[in-house]
Amino acid sequence: MANSGPLIPNPVPNSDRLEQLKQFDESKIGVKGLVDKGLTTIPSFFIHSEEPNPEPKTRPGNNHSIPVVDFSAPRETVVEQVHRASTSLGFFQIINHSVPVNAINRIVGSIKSFNEQNDELKMKYYSRDITHGAAYSTNFDLYNSKAASWRDTLQVRLAPTPPDWEYVPEVCREAIVEWDKEVVKIGEELMGLLCEGLGVEKDRLKDLSCLDGRVMAAHYYPYCPQPELTKGLTPHTDPGVLTVLVQNEMTGLQVKFGEEWVDLKPIPGAIVINIGDILQIISNDEYKSVVHRVLANPFQEPRVSVAIFFNPGQRENSFGPLPELISGEKPAVYREFMYKDYMGRFFSKELDGKTLTNYYRVSNQI
Repeated sequence: MANSGPLIPNPVPNSDRLEQLKQFDESKIGVKGLVDKGLTTIPSFFIHSEEPNPEPKTRPGNNHSIPVVDFSAPRETVVEQVHRASTSLGFFQIINHSVPVNAINRIVGSIKSFNEQNDELKMKYYSRDITHGAAYSTNFDLYNSKAASWRDTLQVRLAPTPPDWEYVPEVCREAIVEWDKEVVKIGEELMGLLCEGLGVEKDRLKDLSCLDGRVMAAHYYPYCPQPELTKGLTPHTDPGVLTVLVQNEMTGLQVKFGEEWVDLKPIPGAIVINIGDILQIISNDEYKSVVHRVLANPFQEPRVSVAIFFNPGQRENSFGPLPELISGEKPAVYREFMYKDYMGRFFSKELDGKTLTNYYRVSNQI
């Protein structure tokens, strides 16, 4: 798709920008399709107004790193390490876990294979209508964001209601079904460890239906010809309870630690875990949901990641800090809310920052 104007950021919606967005969206080729057409400059609606991105490598003098938890250690050690990582950075990688490495390779490989099929095969799955439980598109917030990000995404609702499988790309179907089974097992194990770290019953999160709502977002970040001008994924926190992510060995994922961005270095066979906003609220601020982002990919090899978001399955339920974590010394930091209202707020805004947890803080009540 040719650029119809100068390459300047345009965060204010206008008819020219809207026309460009529609033209791109209706082409159904995604950013991978733009790359395949030999694009050398990115369309203006992908340009972000922030400072140019740093190179995707650890900067000299950076003293922080993402914790790695060895699941083969004694349980009390694993509980302590998961608790420490969750109360500080909110991100950690797990190794020597129960998930077979070939299962990780299979799901990542199937997503890569789908994105590298020809446009005609992919286009029939391209949609912004998620009512069938699956859709492939570029940026779910394409029309709401100040600037688009350089990635294509296959989103699949896995539970409590499975998708209409004919809307899921055939090359991915079996791998997604098998991956969901593995993720449920590791998710239950993780939630038990997290509960033990809080000093509450091991099945507390499970009983709150936190295992029961699952959505997959499989991202494909192709080569970007001007990676310094855009993002792969803008800074944000995840709205749910817990995120379980696997990826190939391409760098790009960064976590905010204070005022620094820390690179997450992929470890073959590892699984990346991060705390979501609802778990920060449920834990009464003991666990931290931390801002993270993905840089646009400057390499010819694509970055591929598959995230499963664990959310409450009971949408009509109210959520807030666990009563057993509230005391005179530690009053409730958040007010209660209906989960369906909470997610409505998430999808009505641009993917950006910590607005959800801040909104529900008691200190923000009028």
